[in-house]
Amino acid sequence: MCGIVGYIGDSNATDIIIDGLKRLEYRGYDSSGIALNIKDKGIQVRKKKGRIQNLEDLIAQENLYSNVGIGHTRWATHGEPSDANAHPHTDMSGKIAVVHNGIIENYLTLKEWLINEHGVVFKSETDTEVIAHLVGVFYDGDIEKAVGKAVEKMQGAYGIGVICADEPGKMVAVRKDSPLIVGLGQGCNFIASDIPALLKHVRQIYLIENNETVILTANDVKIYNADHKPVKRDVFNVTWDADAAEKEGYDHFMLKEIHEQPDGVRDTLVRRMDENGEIVLDGINMTKEEIESFNKVYIVACGTAYHAGLIGKFAIEKLANVSVEVDVASEFRYRDPFIDDKTLFIAISQSGETLDTLEALREAKAKGARVLSVVNVVGSSVARESDDVFYTWAGPEIAVASTKAYTTQLVCMYMIGLYMGRKKGTLSDELYKKYIDELLAVPEKIKEVLKQEKKIKKLAKKLYKREQVFFIGRGVDSAVSYEASLKLKEISYINSFAIAAGELKHGTIALIEQDTLVIALASQDRLFDKMLSNIQEVKARGAYVVGVAKENNTSIEQQAEDVIYIPECMDEVTPIVSVVPLQILAYYIAKQRGCDIDKPKNLAKSVTVE
Repeated sequence: MCGIVGYIGDSNATDIIIDGLKRLEYRGYDSSGIALNIKDKGIQVRKKKGRIQNLEDLIAQENLYSNVGIGHTRWATHGEPSDANAHPHTDMSGKIAVVHNGIIENYLTLKEWLINEHGVVFKSETDTEVIAHLVGVFYDGDIEKAVGKAVEKMQGAYGIGVICADEPGKMVAVRKDSPLIVGLGQGCNFIASDIPALLKHVRQIYLIENNETVILTANDVKIYNADHKPVKRDVFNVTWDADAAEKEGYDHFMLKEIHEQPDGVRDTLVRRMDENGEIVLDGINMTKEEIESFNKVYIVACGTAYHAGLIGKFAIEKLANVSVEVDVASEFRYRDPFIDDKTLFIAISQSGETLDTLEALREAKAKGARVLSVVNVVGSSVARESDDVFYTWAGPEIAVASTKAYTTQLVCMYMIGLYMGRKKGTLSDELYKKYIDELLAVPEKIKEVLKQEKKIKKLAKKLYKREQVFFIGRGVDSAVSYEASLKLKEISYINSFAIAAGELKHGTIALIEQDTLVIALASQDRLFDKMLSNIQEVKARGAYVVGVAKENNTSIEQQAEDVIYIPECMDEVTPIVSVVPLQILAYYIAKQRGCDIDKPKNLAKSVTVE
């Protein structure tokens, strides 16, 4: 989950690295640090718990000028957040510094070996410090070879950057199951864990593959595979604008990204349609025979992406007439799922670096499944390891709480269902056109919802002091309830719980008491009356109900204290619209509570550990 930035060139590495780390804050972190190779002073490490500003304040007291350095933002996995546990870490000589993203699974074994065989004294509780000492033990004047020997002993996931005081003109980086890129400049080169860190300086990058080592100097970059054979890599040109990662006047990235959803949904949809309204999925080349051969579809993801998968199950089963199972990626591998060459495996991940999803993908692929990924980040690990890729066009999403990535993922799932149904012939021309027309109308309907922002903000002021909230819904509304509940809890820290409305009476209704807040989604016309009955159930126990319904279903006002209306639309596509007011509500409740909305505590944008 950590952020890595490294620089080697003729400018001040300190300023460049600090700026890059700030651009990776969205990944989530609890401490930060920097290691600089300073002439006549060797490796100088400065690190602090808390925000990057704490690190800036620390180094502002010194003149730390260097042309070579590595920096890091840490999200704790081994050892509590502290100055000592922050990266970078050094070997005992202090001449070698390392930053690391990932987890070294055999670090305890390595730590014992280093202590018993080499007398190493550890200063932190981290697994990363093991890497620094390993490199130090193997160093004999060639940092590249020392890193190679260290990597041979390491098990787990890692993206690492290494510098050495005795070789000031060189930087070494290695990638295994953790994101790593190289930025190509004029008279300078960079490493980073994500593209936004480098956009201010470079547009040309190398996407580093698994088990590759990179040797960087100011004027050269060499890539080697696991057999230490040179690798020729095509340059990837970044085309999106760095300004897309700025707030543009909004108080938070989350609010900005909520307002970007009409464009994201439109782009994701329209860019995949020809002039005749037919879906043309770039990156997906499935024949009718291949689609008909699938007897099972798995959708596997985590968090918000998993909730998108719940809608995907509904869409694909209904439109393509094939059985779909949705699973949490962190559990998928451990239940020995039934997978063969007749299985379609769909992985959903905003970052494309979610390690649980990536590992599930690899297992499915090893068993013969066809792998289709839905991701937002071009060139990410999930994308590169898939047979077919469907990119969302959400643009960079900076806030930890996903909004526009989720709604564009929903669009992708509908389009996959329509594409498969069209190919198989399970979808009539009339129904296909109806879905397309409804989807094309969604961006404008989201805009209509966004016009209610002031009303929803006012509602948030009434509700923000609640410490427990229940979300209920039926059909696709139940899936939206899970996502709405997650949005609220992750940014406001309110204990929020979602449940299918029909399940209330099977236990959960025991928790409903006087003035309990219940947010009831009732956007499905065919289930509207049943939802009114469920609302009556909680009202009878004293609940305070906020309803979400289509604008023509005003009878809900007889049951709910407050109602948020969405524009009329086809029941099946309401999830793309109905989630938006609940995103806004979560945002303003969190703002009223004074929460750090873009960077919620304990969370990270890209979860690259299991």
